[in-house]
Amino acid sequence: MYAGTFSIVAYDTAVRTCGVAVSSRMPAIGALSVFAHADAGAVATQALINPLLGTDALELLRSHTAEDALRRVLGTDPAADSRQVAVVDRGGRAAAHTGSQTHPWCGHRVGAGYAVAGNILTGADTLDAMAERFEAGAGDRMDERLLSALEAGQAAGGDRRGRQSAALYVHTGHPYPYLDLRVDEHSDPVAELRRVHGVARRELLPFVEAMPTRARPAGNFERLLDTGDH
Repeated sequence: MYAGTFSIVAYDTAVRTCGVAVSSRMPAIGALSVFAHADAGAVATQALINPLLGTDALELLRSHTAEDALRRVLGTDPAADSRQVAVVDRGGRAAAHTGSQTHPWCGHRVGAGYAVAGNILTGADTLDAMAERFEAGAGDRMDERLLSALEAGQAAGGDRRGRQSAALYVHTGHPYPYLDLRVDEHSDPVAELRRVHGVARRELLPFVEAMPTRARPAGNFERLLDTGDH
């Protein structure tokens, strides 16, 4: 499916946390384009979406740099000119690819610890705004930095065809995600994602932070039981 989309992938090496934020004028973009694990890195695959690039790149990131993983997966794809992929590895090195057949406006930006990419956009301002906002949020939580960057991209124009879905995914190294939020069909998906994120911050993340881990198999639910947060 060809999806006009704008996204950001990022890795914070200081806290070993990574994630992806994405929005598109197609439904359920988060189901097909978002891949991240703190032991490897983060990937967004879009344009003429090939989810195999996401799964394969994420696996390669466990032992390869972002640039090398991207080069390798693109080499397996006979339609690489129609793909757009953004990658960041666990060392904070980023790489991106915008195929020559990707629909305009299209492009990407790569910075320290992140990459932004988009196609069928209103213009370059979308990506410029995302990069600027992400960099300005240094020191903030990963979920907030990603979502704020997505909001900046939407405010700057976003997908020129309109709005339909958005997703936010954050991974901290456990076998399950820290945060996995999706707005699969909505007239203003980024704004709705912000609302859902607010609910998750209040009602979900305290529970996630108390859940069992490999190092703490029983979890730490006592505090939640004491406060009634469950």
